[in-house]
Amino acid sequence: MENKGYLDMQLLRLSTAGSVDDGKSTLIGRLLYDSKSIFEDQLLAIEEASRSRGNEEVNLALLTDGLRAEREQGITIDVAYRYFATPKRKFIIADTPGHIQYTRNMVTGASTCDLAVILVDARHGIMEQTVRHSYIASLLAIREVVVAVNKMDLVDFSEEVFRDIKEAYYKMVKDFSLDMGNITFIPMSAKFGDNVVNRSERIPWYEGPSLLTFLETVPLPHPEEDRLRLPVQYVIRPISDRFPDFRGYAGRISAGEITVGDKVKAYPSELSSEVTGIYLGEKSLEKAVCGESVGITLKDDIDISRGDVIVSGKGVQPGVAQSFEIDVCWFRNSPLVPGKRYTVRHATQDTVGVVKSIEYKVDISTQEKIYDTDKLVMNDIARVHLRTASPLIFDRYKENRTMGSLIFIDDTNDTVGAGMIVCEL
Repeated sequence: MENKGYLDMQLLRLSTAGSVDDGKSTLIGRLLYDSKSIFEDQLLAIEEASRSRGNEEVNLALLTDGLRAEREQGITIDVAYRYFATPKRKFIIADTPGHIQYTRNMVTGASTCDLAVILVDARHGIMEQTVRHSYIASLLAIREVVVAVNKMDLVDFSEEVFRDIKEAYYKMVKDFSLDMGNITFIPMSAKFGDNVVNRSERIPWYEGPSLLTFLETVPLPHPEEDRLRLPVQYVIRPISDRFPDFRGYAGRISAGEITVGDKVKAYPSELSSEVTGIYLGEKSLEKAVCGESVGITLKDDIDISRGDVIVSGKGVQPGVAQSFEIDVCWFRNSPLVPGKRYTVRHATQDTVGVVKSIEYKVDISTQEKIYDTDKLVMNDIARVHLRTASPLIFDRYKENRTMGSLIFIDDTNDTVGAGMIVCEL
C-alpha cells in the first residue's frame, strides 16, 4: 500500500459497546487477526498469554485488553484504541467497557465516532446495557449503528433467535423514542470469525455483508461546505527578519472547508475579511478541509484571539450566548451541585460556568426522567441549565460536535463532566 494512497484514504472512527462478556474485545481481535492487521510478534505474545491463562485456543481479546487488571479479570476497563487499514479505508476503533461503573469511559470513547457497534449476546437478547449504550449513541448523535448479534454458534445459528432480537431491538428504540439514525443487524460469531471479515457459510439465511465489508462501504458523513468553523487556537506572530509583518491564525477546522479568497467572519466581533493564505507549516495551500490543522492569514487587520472562531461569510452562522440547555454526563465521584463554579472548556475557549439548575436526570435502564434532583453523581446523565461568564460561539451538538460540546474542569484540574449543547436559553 503506497504511503500517499494511505494518507488519502477515508477514515472511519467506530466504537464497540455492549454488556460484559458480549465479546467486544474478541470481536476486535478477530477483526484485526482475520484482516491480517497484527504483527507476528503481537500474535506470538497473545498465544503465549493465552497458554499461560490455560486457554485451549488463542484468546484474541488480549489484543485490546492492555491493562493488567483487564487481562487478569477478562474484562475491559479502560478505552482501548486500535488502528488498522484495508485497501479501501482506514479505521480507528474504540473498544469501550461494558460495566455500568465505566459508563463514562463509553461516553468518552464514542464521543468522536461516526459509527457504533453494539454487541448483543444471542443467548441473552436485549439487556440493560444494550439500552444504556443505545441511549448514549443516540445522545452522542452517532448516525450509523451496527447491532452485532454475537455468539450465534451457541444458539445453532438460529434465524428465529436473530429475528426475535432484531424485533426486540426495534421495539426498544420505539418505546424509548431513541434517535438512532440507520440501524444494521449482523449475525456473527466473533470467536470463530463468522461474518466478521468473511461471509459465513454457516449462516446461509443471512444475505447481508460481513462486518468488515459493511465498515468498508458505509457512507461517511459529509461536512457542509458553507458551514466553516475554525476555532482559533493560536495567533502566529514570529517577529523575525524573515517574517516581519506576519500575523496568522492557527487551529483545527471542525466543519466545512476554506479556500484562499474566501470571505470570512471572525466571531464574536462579526468583522469580515478575506483569506489571503493557508499554511500547513511553511507549505502554502490553496484549500483546507474539515479535520485539518492549518494557519491562515487575512486581508484585514482584525483583533482575533485564542477562543475566537473564524466562519464562512455566507451560509449558516453560529450562535453566541451565555445561557444554555445542555445534556451532561458526569464523570467523577465529586457531585455536580447547582451553583458551584467550574472551568468550562468549549472548543479553544475557557471560561467560568455555573449550573443554575438540574431540569431532570435520566434513569438509563427505564428512560424515566427524574425531576427534583439536587445533584449529579458519577455516570449520571441529565439535562441542566448552564450559565457562562463569557459568551460561547456555538452550534447545537447534533449539528457540530466540536462547536456543540464542552467539558467541566474542577479546581483540582480534573475533567469531571462533559456537556452537549441542546439550545440556548
